[in-house]
Amino acid sequence: MRRYAMMFEKLCAEGRGAFIPFTVLGFPDEEQCFEHLKLLARHTDALELGMAFSDPVADGPTIQRAITAALAAGATPARCLRLVARLRERCPDLPIGLLVYANLVVHPGIERFYGDAAAAGADSVLVADVPSEEGEAFSEAARAAGIAPVFIAPPNADDCAFDRIARLGAGYTYVLARSGVTGAEPAACAPAEGLFNALAVRKAPPPVAGFGISTPEQVRAALAAGAAGAVCGSAVVERLGALGPGETRHEAVTAWLDTMRDATRAIRGEFSHRPSSRRASPSIP
Repeated sequence: MRRYAMMFEKLCAEGRGAFIPFTVLGFPDEEQCFEHLKLLARHTDALELGMAFSDPVADGPTIQRAITAALAAGATPARCLRLVARLRERCPDLPIGLLVYANLVVHPGIERFYGDAAAAGADSVLVADVPSEEGEAFSEAARAAGIAPVFIAPPNADDCAFDRIARLGAGYTYVLARSGVTGAEPAACAPAEGLFNALAVRKAPPPVAGFGISTPEQVRAALAAGAAGAVCGSAVVERLGALGPGETRHEAVTAWLDTMRDATRAIRGEFSHRPSSRRASPSIP
């Protein structure tokens, strides 16, 4: 699964970072979700897709409401992976990541889950409620299936945590812009530059900032601090949830997506001076 490596190499050559929208698979229902995925795919560098789960402890109210709607519409892990497979057929080169909770991985069996994710065309899996100190088995099973195991680097990570994240992770590293749960935060600040430096020294997978990022200014601030990209979730889900059949609404969403993506263009002297933090892990072929 070299799609992440190819993406980061291409973006580095272009002097910009990755814009990665997030949405919930099956929200608001399967067919509308697929239309949303096609729209997002035209205006992004990669996608992060959440699998609906009844106890999303890391998510704030916006994404929780989307998950509730998806479950009410019949979302299941199998149906979520079917959407991934449909999207992969349309977008053979787009990096596609899954964000899941541990129950969804453990219940069918770790090996089976990662095998099914790989068969659907997913490139990476981030298990939101599995910290790096509990990640060994997940990382091994993911790599065996050809899936990049993504780990979270929290603001309070210590040296041991950074070591584990660099050793176990692949694809990219999800760097929390703040503590707490997901949600659009107009006043959210970028992660500390020292966090990015700690990852770069250990040659961890490229750091991508998330949690609270909802404006172009926040995207630029994350890149200036050392991020190789930014994930935007709640703000995307809010806009997709408001979409109707009218072209005007779709045009407004696509214009906003393009504004967010344009914000990843580097200002001279910013994240482009950190090539080691942008290294793609060689462990995933």
